[in-house]
Amino acid sequence: MKFPQAYTLQQIATIISSDFIGDANFPVLGMNEIHVVTPGDIVFVDHPKYYDKALESKATIVLINKKVACPEGKALLISEDPFRDFNILTDFFKPFAKADATISESAVIGKNSIIQPGAFIGNHVVIGSDCLIHSNVNIYDHTVIGDHVTIHSGTVLGGDAFYYKKRPEGFDKLRSGGRVVIEDHVDLGALCTIDRGVTGDTTIKEGAKIDNQVHIGHDTIIGKKCLIASQVGIAGCVIIEDEVTIWGQVGITSGITIGTKAIISAQSGVSKSLEGNKSYFGTPADNFRKKYKEIAAIRQVPELIEKLNKNE
Repeated sequence: MKFPQAYTLQQIATIISSDFIGDANFPVLGMNEIHVVTPGDIVFVDHPKYYDKALESKATIVLINKKVACPEGKALLISEDPFRDFNILTDFFKPFAKADATISESAVIGKNSIIQPGAFIGNHVVIGSDCLIHSNVNIYDHTVIGDHVTIHSGTVLGGDAFYYKKRPEGFDKLRSGGRVVIEDHVDLGALCTIDRGVTGDTTIKEGAKIDNQVHIGHDTIIGKKCLIASQVGIAGCVIIEDEVTIWGQVGITSGITIGTKAIISAQSGVSKSLEGNKSYFGTPADNFRKKYKEIAAIRQVPELIEKLNKNE
């Protein structure tokens, strides 16, 4: 998430009531999760295991819960609770605003686009031309939709990220200040749920076709011309490259990459990154032919045991 204007380190420290290390006028341009940070961004870290990763990332401002040596060219915000203060910044720069109408007056809707009765269009939503939004679609604030997009009934774009910190009193939710971005010529089936990014964008690229009842987690990127069948569940921060085919009821864990033109067969469980231009099946998903050979071998086990028992 980029801020509407550049802030200084001291201004940000004042918002969250924290100490800082660095030039008071050090420029702060935005805030992001570690996998999408760029220079000028704030990243937060609250566990020693990840200190080095945060300090060595592209982020130039690190919100951290311990005074450490500040890397050259960077600045630190010292906080007792970086998770809490990251939420404070999200609420400050992207506060929740009650909708003023079923179709917000701040929404921008392009030429020849049709919004069926019962659809909700939130604040600052942008919808391109020649789109068809069916009834009972819910499009949350700041979502961006390109041209020639069809969205079927019951689909929700822009729900919060499923991201929590466990505390003694229960789970503390990380606020979501990101967006959903749908590019041109995308079709979304009925009852899909696409969560917005925590601070960045959940993106579905041009020409992707998504069936009914598909869930796409926060900050995930779906490549161009992908085909995703019904009841697929994709966790957050996944990168699915162009022209990937995913059949029904596949589950994909967070933070991995599926290579270009990969094919994943139905009911597979994907627990690690997969190379492109190959076919996969099973749990954990592996090479299609290899997995079927394993299944064939397992089927022979009872016969082998019977033979062994006869020979005893």
